[in-house]
Amino acid sequence: MIPVRCFTCGKVISPAWEEYKARREKGEDPKKILDDLGITRYCCRRMLLTHKEIIDELNPYQ
Repeated sequence: MIPVRCFTCGKVISPAWEEYKARREKGEDPKKILDDLGITRYCCRRMLLTHKEIIDELNPYQ
């Protein structure tokens, strides 16, 4: 689950996650993807670049 907002500046970033993930899986350069999506602040870029999906790993424990 990607956070809805950037932890640092509060900008809404969650709508960009699905497109970022899809384009990243196709092998596109992360810098180009983030530039195209309009994610310019380094704090917001960090949120998308370093996010790891762990919900599937945690799901069995619910």
